Amino acid sequence: MFGCTRTVTPTAFANILHPSSVRDLSIFQVNNPQTIVTQPCSISFVSLPSSSLHSDCFSVKAVASPRNMSSVDEESQHSSAYGKKQALISVSDKKDLALLGSGLQSLGYAIVSTGGTATALKNAGVSVTKVEQLTGFPEMLDGRVKTLHPNIHGGILAMRDQKHHMEALSKHGIGTFDVVVVNLYPFYDTVSSSEDVKFEDGIENIDIGGPAMIRAAAKNHKDVLIVVDSEDYHGVLEFLKANQDDHQYRRKLAWKAFQHVASYDAAVSEWLWKQTNGVEKFPPGRTIPLSLKSSLRYGENPHQQAAFYVDMSLAEVNSGGIATAIQHHGKEMSYNNYLDADAAWNCVSEFKNPTCVVVKHTNPCGVASRDDILEAYRLAVRADPVSAFGGIVAFNIEVDEEQLGSLGREIYCCFLTHNDSVSALKALAKEIREFRSPTDGETRMFYEIVIAPKYTAKGLEILRGKSKTLRILEASKNKKGKPSLRQVGGGWLAQDPDDLTPEDIQFNVVSEKTPQESELGDAEFAWLCAKHVKSNAIVIAKNNCMLGMGSGQPNRLESLRIAMKKAGDEVKGAALASDAFFPFAWKDAVEEACESGVSVIAEPGGSIRDKDAIDCCNKYGVSLLFTNVRHFRH
Repeated sequence: MFGCTRTVTPTAFANILHPSSVRDLSIFQVNNPQTIVTQPCSISFVSLPSSSLHSDCFSVKAVASPRNMSSVDEESQHSSAYGKKQALISVSDKKDLALLGSGLQSLGYAIVSTGGTATALKNAGVSVTKVEQLTGFPEMLDGRVKTLHPNIHGGILAMRDQKHHMEALSKHGIGTFDVVVVNLYPFYDTVSSSEDVKFEDGIENIDIGGPAMIRAAAKNHKDVLIVVDSEDYHGVLEFLKANQDDHQYRRKLAWKAFQHVASYDAAVSEWLWKQTNGVEKFPPGRTIPLSLKSSLRYGENPHQQAAFYVDMSLAEVNSGGIATAIQHHGKEMSYNNYLDADAAWNCVSEFKNPTCVVVKHTNPCGVASRDDILEAYRLAVRADPVSAFGGIVAFNIEVDEEQLGSLGREIYCCFLTHNDSVSALKALAKEIREFRSPTDGETRMFYEIVIAPKYTAKGLEILRGKSKTLRILEASKNKKGKPSLRQVGGGWLAQDPDDLTPEDIQFNVVSEKTPQESELGDAEFAWLCAKHVKSNAIVIAKNNCMLGMGSGQPNRLESLRIAMKKAGDEVKGAALASDAFFPFAWKDAVEEACESGVSVIAEPGGSIRDKDAIDCCNKYGVSLLFTNVRHFRH
């Protein structure tokens, strides 16, 4: 059969898979393919020359002795004979197994199965032939070798429309399999269940026979239906019942099978790389398994199709983030929603004190930290209420009903220009849609998304009552240390995440003036905000509240001017943070900042004109702090 099963023999795989040398063995070899050993014999294996493993791989036919396996019923031994419909089932996850087995049996399929799967099917009243009754070999090497045999793989790989394939099966007494149902050892669950998983346990959960059967059946999907997902059982039974000849359906199942094995192998590869001593951070090769979470209406723009995938890498297990957030309410998430929600959540999660962040187009346009989260919310929106329109609001503490009620009154008072009675207001969740923009007092304010780590039941109920469209997300904090990946044309960039916080660095005073404790705190707050603003980034802050920010400008001076315009008169006595050094000081960004009245500037330093920046700050009596850490964000 074109050499499809040339190495699939128990002899070959026993030699490969046995963890130690085999001693005191009986050796046999039958060179005549027509010869069949009919007497019970004790079978063991030793290493044979590679030529023996290839040239004579079909020359061994034997029946294991009763000492090593259950007696072989002669009728069942030949139940796999050429021409009878057969299904091979070997699954680790036994969800809906009884339904599948009884369904196949009712459609006239003889079922062949292995170990625990066979037992489960028998307990469900399904007639089963054990795989060793077809192979003539017992399950061996602690289950490492079960189905790796020509009687199995020959029956899967034989092409029904190739006469010489079918003649080969008939010659060796091998029956065909029409349906193969396999899912794999729970390697992913095993190695991700705990940090203390033993290396040996991980190794023993690497499936060998399962992937081999899946790949074989998927390759020959024209003749063999391959099933790897219990969610497909109902559809497969309907397909078989209708006796359909749908090649696209078969190809889809085959694709799913190869994808299943590829994801499985990706997890094994990732895990083994981490187990390697002295391992480098970035491996020479990398496979990232992705699972489709949802098809999106469109991408960044309506003419672009889009979808959202969840990263199934082991590194992402229990690592938090927007991809695993729970959506409690609202319209389906869009492409831009995911980007903005990710930016808002990453930013708000950086702060230790109760904090609110408002994001628009992935940039934080308002950030405030207060012991009173209601005040933090008010201040975050006030920083740039125009940009807040249609934005994303994120909190880093639980949202409850009392906060919602008070918050509604606070924001209503902040936004409305007419004298409505505050006492008549309802909770935020019910009234937020009625808020008017301070620009004209008429335009309704709205938010796309609210994100928090937790909601009380009542708080969630109130928010759900706000409108049908508000998306309510519950997310867990991103775990530190996860690699950052970004696509460019024809490749990917990989880097460490920018996980540094003010506690991780030194704010070195390089000016004559030393900042007061409150000024240093403002500088640290502004620096942390600037980390999440697109470069070139300038943030002005005071009293743990963002007053203004400039983002995404090709030159730093323009970003500074935008930030100062938003901050207005409040810039006096405030802190200013820059994501990178200032290339010029005199008659440029540093001097303009000093002239505006800022009290302290935090920047990385590293320019050949750093002395100019220091001299300028000294002239105006402004504190200058060098962090030695750049925060570019592209």
